[in-house]
Amino acid sequence: MAVILAFFIGHWYLSLFFQTFFLHRYASHRAFTMNKFWEKVFFVLTWIFQGANYLSPYGYGVMHRMHHAFADTEDDPHSPKYDETIWNMMWKTRTIYSDIANRKMIVEKRFTEGVPQWNSFDKFARSWPSRLFWAAIYITIYVMFAPSPWFYLLLPIHFLMSPIHGAIINWFAHKYGYRNYEVGDTSKNFLPVDFLMMGESYHNNHHKHGNRANFGGVRWHEIDPTYIVIRILDKVGIIKIARSKGVSIENVQKAA
Repeated sequence: MAVILAFFIGHWYLSLFFQTFFLHRYASHRAFTMNKFWEKVFFVLTWIFQGANYLSPYGYGVMHRMHHAFADTEDDPHSPKYDETIWNMMWKTRTIYSDIANRKMIVEKRFTEGVPQWNSFDKFARSWPSRLFWAAIYITIYVMFAPSPWFYLLLPIHFLMSPIHGAIINWFAHKYGYRNYEVGDTSKNFLPVDFLMMGESYHNNHHKHGNRANFGGVRWHEIDPTYIVIRILDKVGIIKIARSKGVSIENVQKAA
């Protein structure tokens, strides 16, 4: 049981870290910079730790910029205000993301400018052979270490972990929680102490200051675990925090 729980928790937080660190704060908002070598390293690490549900930094970054520009309007890729259920929202999000990642959707330049692209790697990482490879690893671990069949109920979460992370914030953090700022959408801080989503649940803070690397820090209890790692990576020279720049909601909207 210990192995399965450690694997599940490890996969949850490592997958989530690369989603918030690389796809969200870097690809979408450029809250920090890095050179091309480290960018490719983080592409590969994102594939390793997201595994069967790897998300394209290009597809995610473009879609997330659209979310900020059109938050809680009919053009928002994911808004509880216009989707009756969380499942409808997730399916709509999947469709829009896939169309962007597969270059089937024509999007405005303001949403694509500066978003990292590594097309050959993305094509491999998003392929069915890659997804089935990771799925086989997850199943093998459960076959070897699950103490009872009940633990197999966790397997679908491994297969859908990245969409689940996104749905938690894009649904619940637009419905429940508290607000530090009055902004033009329904974003809220879902958790006062973000032990679950590594800073992502400080969603209202983020919608107010879209280009900040630190999603927390407005109230004393708002500790952003991902920002702690960002500060360390900045100190050792792997990344450089964008002190006064980045891609914020205001920057995207002004380009309209």
